[in-house]
Amino acid sequence: MKIVDARTEGFRYRSKIVRDADGHTHPGSEHEATQHVLKIVTDEGAEGYCFGATPGIIEQVVKPRLVGQDPFDRERLWQRLREAQRLHLGSLSDRVLGVVDMALWDLAGRTLGLPIHKLLGGYRDTVRAYASTMCGDDVEGGLNTPQSYADFALQCLAKGYTAFKLHTIMPPIPGAPNPKLDVACCRAVREAVGEDVPLMLDSFHDYSREDAYYIGREIEKLNFAWFEEPMPEHSISSYVWLSEQLTLPIMGPETAEGKMYTRAEWILRRAADMSRAGVGDVGGITPLMKTVHLCESFGVRLEVHGGGAGNLQALCAMGIPGEYYERGLLHPFLDYEQPAPWLNTLDDPMDAEGYVHVSALPGLGQDINWAYIRDNVVSR
Repeated sequence: MKIVDARTEGFRYRSKIVRDADGHTHPGSEHEATQHVLKIVTDEGAEGYCFGATPGIIEQVVKPRLVGQDPFDRERLWQRLREAQRLHLGSLSDRVLGVVDMALWDLAGRTLGLPIHKLLGGYRDTVRAYASTMCGDDVEGGLNTPQSYADFALQCLAKGYTAFKLHTIMPPIPGAPNPKLDVACCRAVREAVGEDVPLMLDSFHDYSREDAYYIGREIEKLNFAWFEEPMPEHSISSYVWLSEQLTLPIMGPETAEGKMYTRAEWILRRAADMSRAGVGDVGGITPLMKTVHLCESFGVRLEVHGGGAGNLQALCAMGIPGEYYERGLLHPFLDYEQPAPWLNTLDDPMDAEGYVHVSALPGLGQDINWAYIRDNVVSR
């Protein structure tokens, strides 16, 4: 079996999500948006798919390195693309690499009739979810005050979630970042949900050591489960210092480039108590599982960053905690339970006890609405 094509298809859909000047997502007026799906096609008719593709770089850089290759040689293809990143800085990102890697895993699963977590060895079929909020906003009734976070936490618990994570109010919202406001939001949520609900904080990522220490010390008193990315992650020494100051578990790195290599350096430096990685951060399922095994070897807990089919498949193949699936990003004004129009069903359905169930469909397990995509194609 050989790859004969790697192409993207763009299609229109209606979205109610907008990005602010700093790239954070919020609810907004309905508007037309475009999504792209990567299709990897073989000479024997087998195909693999992944959404979130970037058309130009796929055509110019990825396709020439895939055509003629065996799609089951995922490790060799991933290494080849990783090496190519040096020549294409800024375009062949880890996120693009992740889309290609997941499409190759999807192809393998569809060919063999198995979901990816079974190809990886399989460990579980369900995983507990936490409700992960969008960043705060300045919209009345949204996530604009400590009380609004508390109210939303109660709404999430009523839907079955058993844990809750705040992304607090960040720039460009006026007055942000504000360490005291972050703490006030955390305190309001803790008072609302009681002592037994696990809570987490993902705050503004560019605080000083002093501000990060203040926030960490205060949420430590509130018995938070962990504290994510409060400072620039290139300053490993700052995280070493913060981890030494607090008993509260510090999590990282989250967005620092460098794949499993960077995670290894953080572990060796004792820069965090818990590690963090997702398919978009490290370049796919292939390097995510390398990171899982790295953490397993050092006895370090890894919590997968972000939701989606690829992360869920990896989580259900992990034999170490990974305790949670990050479900979101959630907001009072958005209905997360409505599938994207290009999917017939949710990637991550959650039961009444707060557990997400991985799909038993082959590959990434996505039930794709190809009729919708065909009816809304804008580019091939």
